[in-house]
Amino acid sequence: MKHCIITGANRGVGLALVDQYLRQGDWHVHACCRQPEKADSLRLRVTEHLGRITLHPLEVTDQTSVDKLAASLKDQPIDLLINNAGIKGSKHQSRSDMDYEAWMQTFAVNAMAPLRVSEALLPNLKAVKGAKIATISSQMGAICHKGTGQYAYRSSKAAVNKVMSILAQELEADGLVCLLLHPGWVKTDMGGSHAEITPEESAKGIMQTIEAATVSDNGSFFKWNGEPHGW
Repeated sequence: MKHCIITGANRGVGLALVDQYLRQGDWHVHACCRQPEKADSLRLRVTEHLGRITLHPLEVTDQTSVDKLAASLKDQPIDLLINNAGIKGSKHQSRSDMDYEAWMQTFAVNAMAPLRVSEALLPNLKAVKGAKIATISSQMGAICHKGTGQYAYRSSKAAVNKVMSILAQELEADGLVCLLLHPGWVKTDMGGSHAEITPEESAKGIMQTIEAATVSDNGSFFKWNGEPHGW
């Protein structure tokens, strides 16, 4: 049985990813969210897939919480870590109306937490040959993608792209594969009802893209459907 960890697993693309991996039959899913005792959708999956999913409390911006997760998984080899947890940030993130405190929180969740979680779980990932770290980014963090406003969100995703690019280079010698993925414009609380694809479509494409990735793709940025994404 292979083991994957999914952060931000209680809703949207995260929950859809949980479902995709549970459908495969050969994966044990470690689903992480801040309050699993209140995550009714995840708790339902536990009863539907007995022995195949474990819920973990995790606040990705809190080192103590991340360390507790790592301790609970001590000696458990991990095949895949999906850094999915992310926030859109404050409504006040325009040039003339910026909530700077909220901007820092957006950075903490979107840009800093993926490295925090990845570093804590490296011993588990290094225990598996060809283990992968997949981080959900956004086309809005690509310098080549034009757009205005949403300074906090855009800059946090641009930052995580660079952070994980550096990590990919540093872990190359260990045989790990680090990927960045644009999930598409998804019909979630963040994407809105007018978005282009469903969480299920996004998650299925992300899973297939991760599965197809090899060491030659280390440090790459992909769209949810497997197409290369510009930086």
